Amino acid sequence: MGFCNDIKMIRHKCLMSQTEFADALGVSFATVNRWESGKSKPNFKTMKLINNFCEAHGIDFDVSKQLMEEEQI
Repeated sequence: MGFCNDIKMIRHKCLMSQTEFADALGVSFATVNRWESGKSKPNFKTMKLINNFCEAHGIDFDVSKQLMEEEQI
C-alpha cells in the first residue's frame, strides 16, 4: 500500500473530507489532494503531525515504516 492510499485510509477512518483533514493538520486542501493523488509527499515535519494525528485518533500508522519504504524506492 502506497503512502497516497494510507493518507486516504487515515482520512476515511475519521470520516473527514480532504478539507477537514487538511485543517486538522494545518495544511491546505490542495496539499492533501496532492498527497492522495501521489503527486507529492509530506516532509518530515508534516509526517510527525500525521503520526500525532493518528495516535490521537487511535489509528495504526507506522511513520517509520513509510519512511523506510520510501528510501528503498
